[in-house]
Order: sequence, then structure tokens, then C-alpha cells
Amino acid sequence: MYDETTRGALIPRMIGAAKLDVATYDEVEHDRGATGQAAAVVAMVAVASAVGGAGAGAGGIIGGLISAFFGWFVWSAVTYVIGDKLLGGTATWGELLRTIGFAQAPGVLYVFAALPGGFLIRFFVAVWILLAGIVAIREALDFSTGKAILTAVLGWFVMVFIMAILLAPAALVG
Repeated sequence: MYDETTRGALIPRMIGAAKLDVATYDEVEHDRGATGQAAAVVAMVAVASAVGGAGAGAGGIIGGLISAFFGWFVWSAVTYVIGDKLLGGTATWGELLRTIGFAQAPGVLYVFAALPGGFLIRFFVAVWILLAGIVAIREALDFSTGKAILTAVLGWFVMVFIMAILLAPAALVG
């Protein structure tokens, strides 16, 4: 996927992650300097989602960024506990932050959700991100696809539950 001129570059890594390229996930897993790039991916996806939501305004973008980062941290932490501590995988939380951050790369397409049929785009992209998350988790934790699916789905449900509890007060106020 890479040659010496593109190794470590953000955009080629995002493309590789979106293509579910195992070598890309292995590379970012082992590159401790890629955590900032993973955060940049999450930020780009949050902004694309806000733009795709059309009419969210600055508050929507800021709220989207905060929830995107918080969701990324929570999903990575929960995945770490489930995959590493309960199912016997081998990864650090940093490795999961990097790989799961890059798994968000297809989310830049959320920018097109403002088009007619945008709900279908959001659905398709969400499924794509889940598949990328499974690859990311499998590679970071070094275990089977079955365990990666179980870890991803359980981690996602726990993350959604935690986010719902934390965001419920804001929904009641707004």
C-alpha cells in the first residue's frame, strides 16, 4: 500500500483504513506517533457529520466534536477491557485508540448526508465504520475475527449506553 514517500502520511493511512487494509491497521497500531493522526481522523469525521447534518450550526459542530472524541475514548476503553482483559487479546489502550480512530475514516462521507436520501448514506457509512472497527480490533488485539466481532459489538453497545446516560441531561435541557 505504501512506498517510502507515503509511509506514515495521514491521507494514505485513512484510505488504507477505509479499504480495510490489514497492513494499514498494523502500521498505525505500532506507530505510537499516530495517535494524533487518529484524533485528526475523528475530528474530520465529526465535522463531516455536522456538515452532513445541515443546519446544526456552530453548536452542533462543537457538540459533535466533543461527542465524537468522547465516544472514541469510551469505545476504545471498553473494547480494551472486553478484548484484552476478558477475552485474552494482546493490546494496549493506545493501540486501540489508534486503530479505532482510523476505523472512523469512512465517516468523512457523512458530509454527503445532507443530500436527498442522506439517511441511507448515514446507514451505509455506519456499517462501513463498524466493519472497519472489527478489522481494527482484530489487528490490535491479535485474535480471531469472531472474537473481534464480539468485542466490537459488545463495546459499541456499552459505549452507546454510556453516551446515552451522559447525554440525556443535555437532551432534556435542549
